Amino acid sequence: MIKFPENFIWGAASSAYQIEGHSTADGGGLSIWDTFSHTPGNIDYGDTGDIACDAYHRYAEDIALLKATGASAYRFSTSWARVDPKADGTWNEAGLAYYDAVVNCCIENGLTPYMTLYHWELPQSAQDRGGWLNGETPLAFARYAGMMAEHFKGRVKNYFTLNEPQCTVSMGHKDALHAPGLKLGTKELFTCWKHQLLAHGYAQRAIKAADSGATVGLASTGQLCYPESETAEDIAAARKATFETNPGWLFSHHWLLDPICLGSFPDCDDNELSALAKSVTGEEMEIIHTVPDILGYNIYNGHEVRATADGFEQVPRYPGFPRTGIKWPVSEKVLDWGVRFLSERYGIPAFISENGLSCNDRIYLDGKVHDADRIDFLARYLGCLSRAIENGANMIGYFHWSLTDNFEWHNGYGERFGLIYIDYPSQKRIPKDSYYWYSKLIKGQI
Repeated sequence: MIKFPENFIWGAASSAYQIEGHSTADGGGLSIWDTFSHTPGNIDYGDTGDIACDAYHRYAEDIALLKATGASAYRFSTSWARVDPKADGTWNEAGLAYYDAVVNCCIENGLTPYMTLYHWELPQSAQDRGGWLNGETPLAFARYAGMMAEHFKGRVKNYFTLNEPQCTVSMGHKDALHAPGLKLGTKELFTCWKHQLLAHGYAQRAIKAADSGATVGLASTGQLCYPESETAEDIAAARKATFETNPGWLFSHHWLLDPICLGSFPDCDDNELSALAKSVTGEEMEIIHTVPDILGYNIYNGHEVRATADGFEQVPRYPGFPRTGIKWPVSEKVLDWGVRFLSERYGIPAFISENGLSCNDRIYLDGKVHDADRIDFLARYLGCLSRAIENGANMIGYFHWSLTDNFEWHNGYGERFGLIYIDYPSQKRIPKDSYYWYSKLIKGQI
């Protein structure tokens, strides 16, 4: 049996652009993902999020399915552009009414709403004014965050300000794989990074000003490592490898969370990056160093590491190493050791805010969706998370990514991460075998 604390929070996650569709319905505005997905060549198969899972109309069905698992929480995001189309504080009341309905539906179904305020859907109007390169964007985001906290006070207590700045900056502004599709140099990338750090700080303060009882955090991702063996040497090597500052600062937890939680950037041997970090003013760092109440860790895979005579090295993956449908490695020990290393460094109560895998799911001849790969994956990863908690990791909840299949960014609809299968032509929802397995786990039957 996989054991977790009695008060452990179980749920599933989604994001606005990936599930809702109908971005401009009822006065909503375009986001950078509307623009990006409609640019030929950006998305596999030419897919867009125009309809997605039609959660704009079908949210109640999805929430009821989550309730039936026995879960106690739902992590979802709100589209900034839907409620603030021009990113100027001119609120779209119909957009707010949609999220009123979602939140009320959660509460009616006994699910605690965990609201993510930015899951990559920057209003296109804000991008037209420079996006995350513009120092006004963090302030506009804080205005939106404060308004949302004021509006939902008494119904929503838990907020994540930002989801994975690592991905929005690296994939959206460096590699052009994601919206807004830019390829910037290090100086401009650091400007975007700093502005997202400031956005969290300003937003958390705005939320607290509107609702002093709110719990606020953000969701991080990045490289994590685990030891080849449990010798002290390999454990130390894996910890050090996890928090190396270079290469890969844009895909690290510590370049995001060190300044926010600890008040300073990591040491760095890259002269340009080090100079940029030192250019952050004391006033800016004061805002950035706004310590969250909770943290979210989005974890899918990691690297095995061993000690060497002169430090450490990654253990090569053998031919035929197990991989998911999207070809990410299956490396469950990261949810043990990687989580421990993060908990040691930051000590803040944390969630696994995303974890799951893409499978080559389909409807079988019996009309059901049999996803043994996902069940095996979850059993492995959650077993390791249980071990991390037993060894002192301060983890308070788990959100499976994702509740339903959805628009998987530049991969379009070709990847399926959900516990619930979406038959896109009909929008029929079919709970997969893993949905029923997860329900048994939540209810203590596994």
